[in-house]
Amino acid sequence: MLISDNLKEVRTQVQRRQLANGIFAMIGLLTILVALIILLGLTLQLLIQGAPRLSWDFFTSFPSRKPEQAGILSAWVGTSLVMLVTALAAVPLGIAAGIYLEEYARKNWVADIIEINVTNLAGVPSIVYGLLALGLFVYQFKLGESIQTAGLTLALLILPIVIVTTREALRAVPNSLREAAYALGATKWQTIWDHVLPCGLGSIMTGVIVALSRAIGETAPVITIGALTFIAFLPDSPLNQEFPYLPLTGSFPWINFEQLFGWLGAAFTVMPIQMFNWVSRPNPEFQLNAAAAGTVLIAMTLVMNGMAIYLRFLFRRGVKW
Repeated sequence: MLISDNLKEVRTQVQRRQLANGIFAMIGLLTILVALIILLGLTLQLLIQGAPRLSWDFFTSFPSRKPEQAGILSAWVGTSLVMLVTALAAVPLGIAAGIYLEEYARKNWVADIIEINVTNLAGVPSIVYGLLALGLFVYQFKLGESIQTAGLTLALLILPIVIVTTREALRAVPNSLREAAYALGATKWQTIWDHVLPCGLGSIMTGVIVALSRAIGETAPVITIGALTFIAFLPDSPLNQEFPYLPLTGSFPWINFEQLFGWLGAAFTVMPIQMFNWVSRPNPEFQLNAAAAGTVLIAMTLVMNGMAIYLRFLFRRGVKW
């Protein structure tokens, strides 16, 4: 009788826990569905409001005082160039820092302090990074209110996210993989480069997606460093219109690097600032322009994330556990 009563009690406890797990799963699923429905509703409302303004002229026209003639040419070009600089600066540096901290750095109090600071920096308000960039890049390094300043500012903003994600991805790789590589005579760097990093690259790309998605929608840092709210010109093209297209010179080093990278020092604006400019105006026609610009910004984010997700898929498919 005693054994039977114990079995009944165990079964009752198991059933209660299964019921609690099921209830928790349902609550989580409903929460996700509600959030997705709200997000989808807001996105559809934005698309419906801005759809009448979406046209080729809207993409190829500069901002104007007349809402029907205003476009986002300078805004989407500026956003693309700023995000290019951000990705080139933050992603390699963040991955390299994550590899060093996880694989090479000694586990002591110095590493603990660095880890705590990196984690805390991921939660610092973006306006603080804007003030830091204003004093460092604009006034100290004399980079001016330019695309390179904006790109480096946003790179600082997302750098902690990339570092933390890289460390977590490398930490998730089984140690048996490292030990197998060492047993076959591989060096530490060969083990990391040929085995550990490919296995963790999918998770690292996920962190990069999240980081770049945050950077593309930031407004406070770029306003702080002096982004323009109205701009009716584009940066100078780094390429020539005739073959061989590269800006060549007649003497060494044969390439005009000043023209090739001159766009880095150009003035700029970005999509969030252009949207804020239109939303702040009383004319309702500008509200439609802001909705259309918001739709384009969402599309740019989805395209950027789609490319990163595709690369992550390729990396994961190429890795055999």
